[in-house]
Amino acid sequence: MRRNLGIALAVLLIGGVIAVIFFGGQGAGGTPTTSVRGVIGSEKSDFFRDPDVGKALAAKGFTVKTETSGSWAMDQLALKDYDFAFPGSSEPAQEIEAAAGVKGAQTAKPFFSPLVVIARANAAKVLADGGLVKMSGKNSGTLLMGPYLKAAGEDRTWQQLPGSAAYPELTGTVFIKTTDPATSNSGALFIAATSNVANNGTVVSDDAGIARTTPLLRKLISVQGALEPSTDDPFRAFISGSGEPLILAYESQVASLLIQKQAGGGTDDMVVLYPDTTVNSPHTFVPLDDKARELGTLLATDPKLRELAVRHGFRPQEGVAEFTAATAPYAGYLNPGLTGIRQVGAPTVKVLMALAARAKGQGDTP
Repeated sequence: MRRNLGIALAVLLIGGVIAVIFFGGQGAGGTPTTSVRGVIGSEKSDFFRDPDVGKALAAKGFTVKTETSGSWAMDQLALKDYDFAFPGSSEPAQEIEAAAGVKGAQTAKPFFSPLVVIARANAAKVLADGGLVKMSGKNSGTLLMGPYLKAAGEDRTWQQLPGSAAYPELTGTVFIKTTDPATSNSGALFIAATSNVANNGTVVSDDAGIARTTPLLRKLISVQGALEPSTDDPFRAFISGSGEPLILAYESQVASLLIQKQAGGGTDDMVVLYPDTTVNSPHTFVPLDDKARELGTLLATDPKLRELAVRHGFRPQEGVAEFTAATAPYAGYLNPGLTGIRQVGAPTVKVLMALAARAKGQGDTP
């Protein structure tokens, strides 16, 4: 009897090992699971950390692990260690493809997010009184790039703006806290937009345009001191009540905060300003091997993943109605239709990186 019991236990143990091996590589409903590793912009880290996103991906057969990096620094990484890269726009995606030797890869653009400037209520009021901002409500408005850049070019201080005496906490030069334009997508696209305005409303495309816009870009960057590598830290600092009175961010960060009601009372003092000239940011999925190729398409087309992308504040490329419906309760902060916003093209990668370098006081040629 003992011998028979031992044989039975052995069979059960072997069966258990086989079951673990068989089911360990399966997702929900028996779907085979593919494990992929990617490098992403920090603005998407909350999306991929969301347990519901993990479940939705598992249901489609994917287990995804991610690490963050500045979008424009991704091409400097050991890309052979990743299955995909997911920068904040299409421009760094081109550099990643070239560096990884996958030029012409089947990229996908699942969602996008325009840049915004978030301001303290007192800062927004002073800017509006000074003609640099046009308010559309208590918590929303438009940053008038022409007047703002004129003030920046003149090194205008808060104390020189009308009405600032009532807010002694606003001191020093007026500036927008951005990320490093040489490594971070939001910082680079802000340089792209501001250079367009400074270049008489046209995309900078040559040495003359770079030389023409460099002095202003240099002022915009040098006044900030140390530059952040990604948008996540400055945004979290602002929401916590610290940080500068004007912060560059993605609309998705604000929309996610509102939709998920994470801010508590922190949003009462927040004003969302849409620059009247901007460069859109289509987050671009670059598959670096065959394992991840289907994942980019899935993020763009799967209804559940699109719903979750909206929850995290992103605008699905084909989901304008979905985003508008989800953010309708927060229309006092957001501009769902991007009304009154001029969307311009970005310079070539070569020119944009030259602008970023010159803005940081580095390099002399494009």
